[in-house]
Amino acid sequence: MRKRNKFKREASYRINRQITSPTVRLLEDSGKQIGVVSRDEAFKLSDERGLDLVEVAPLAKPPVVKLIDYNKFLYQLKKKKQEEKKHALASETKQIQFGPFIDEHDLNIKLARAREFIGEGDKVRFVVKFRGREMGKQDLGRILLQSVIQKMEDIAKIEKEMHMEGRQLVMVMSKLK
Repeated sequence: MRKRNKFKREASYRINRQITSPTVRLLEDSGKQIGVVSRDEAFKLSDERGLDLVEVAPLAKPPVVKLIDYNKFLYQLKKKKQEEKKHALASETKQIQFGPFIDEHDLNIKLARAREFIGEGDKVRFVVKFRGREMGKQDLGRILLQSVIQKMEDIAKIEKEMHMEGRQLVMVMSKLK
């Protein structure tokens, strides 16, 4: 049985002598196109400039090869991924729970907290938990979530309609655009 590598495998690119295509479309490191040349001619150019040949588009006809420093290329890819992660807005889903017989004041306190979450750009998952005989009063839970919708409609919209998940009535709201 073969052991699996627990680390993620980086995208692999063919470099230098690993490139097998007889002709390639050659690009400079700036992105300027040199043209379609033979593989041997591309190797000769890379040796003259002291750069690596990196196959960036192997499925193209002919494959696209770039004259660049391979380590610098990998470093730039890594930096680009980090930038994308940084700019990706991570919206969390916060959860607010209550029972079907919650008092008005307690509900208002929980809704104030939900308003804070939505103001920060997070989604809020409202959960009404039913215990024991409360399952027979599901209509009270629906009425409760309808009042939540009315109180939150000025800053939030329904992302996922209310539905039952086992013994819970669940609804998700998110910020208005």
